[in-house]
Amino acid sequence: MQDDFVQRWRVRVPRYRPAHECIDTRAYDVVELRNDTDAKAFVQTHHYSGTYPAARFRFGLMRGTHLVGVAVFSHPCNDAVLTSVFGGEAIESVELGRFVLLDDVPGNGETFFLARCFDVLRKRELRGVVAFSDPHPRHDVDGRVVMPGHIGVIYQAHNGHYLGRSSKRTLHLLPDGAVFSARAASKVRRREVGWQYAVEQLVTAGAEPPSSSADLREWLTTALGGLRRLQHPGNHRYAWGLHRAVKLASTLPFPKRGL
Repeated sequence: MQDDFVQRWRVRVPRYRPAHECIDTRAYDVVELRNDTDAKAFVQTHHYSGTYPAARFRFGLMRGTHLVGVAVFSHPCNDAVLTSVFGGEAIESVELGRFVLLDDVPGNGETFFLARCFDVLRKRELRGVVAFSDPHPRHDVDGRVVMPGHIGVIYQAHNGHYLGRSSKRTLHLLPDGAVFSARAASKVRRREVGWQYAVEQLVTAGAEPPSSSADLREWLTTALGGLRRLQHPGNHRYAWGLHRAVKLASTLPFPKRGL
């Protein structure tokens, strides 16, 4: 993708729009979605990950009666993702967990949508928002690109503070190119809510089903050994302060395509 294009999705297939298009804001509304039903269905249908985070706030971009974009603000697994940037308590800030617009929304629709979401979050007296962009492409087991990677062009356009990369890590990839997350692995080890679904993902990927008496920790180690591994350099991190008490300062240059 060129920096003068923005990435979109439709049924989990990447699409692009010219970044300098002008959206007619009179044709769109931004509404807060009060439950997960519509937001979850939209994200699972169109976002490349096909997954939905634990939402705290969710917003829809509406064109008439049609939902054409969703922003989900969530809580990360590690509180420090928020507190290390904004201070205060983790509950006072949020992560932009999912952000997806359909490809028929003009190119600068993202900044319009984000601005309206931030207006609402400011009124809730949140301290700030952090967002990550994943620059590393992913492929399915047959070599098809399922996620081309992005550097956060829209976050740059919306005056995000660039905070560098998150930590390097090893990802485990399912056959369709999706990541079997560390959170999913933790659910299996601890038999937390949702562990059965995580086990089903690994079985579908080729792991032997665990017996009822199996030690899931040992089983998980074997199952993960059957997945492809990706040495990931870390995601790009951006942040916005929403409260006057939050002062963000970063002298790091924005990343460019290919870096």
